[in-house]
Amino acid sequence: MVTPPVDSPIRVLAAVVRDGSRYLICQRPPHQRHGGLWEFPGGKLEPRESLLDAARREMREELGVAVTGVGEILLAVADAGSPFVIEFVPVEIAGDPVCLEHSALEWRTLDECMARELAPSDRRFVESLLADVKGSV
Repeated sequence: MVTPPVDSPIRVLAAVVRDGSRYLICQRPPHQRHGGLWEFPGGKLEPRESLLDAARREMREELGVAVTGVGEILLAVADAGSPFVIEFVPVEIAGDPVCLEHSALEWRTLDECMARELAPSDRRFVESLLADVKGSV
């Protein structure tokens, strides 16, 4: 296994799963970084792994669902205080998600997401979506 240089960012997929106007968000387990905060599900990409392959692996491991497609990166956010760059990507799933690694999951509108305690990068992403919606009105 090749270890990336210390200054190389670690890519993290954040799956943006929608059902109409609602988005799937999950609560991080208390023992993890940002424990108890809400996030879009996902995880670190393995070396040379595509976004599609990462989404398939992570959604199966975390939510027990199959991935039927992924889109282009909507936003990439450097997670302050860590080597992670969170890449928010539209992901289409088949099946009903269940909590296999998170404490809870919810389907929420963007405004409802903002009422939750989101992880910092996830909050920035939701704010960017809300700004796009308000800018197009």
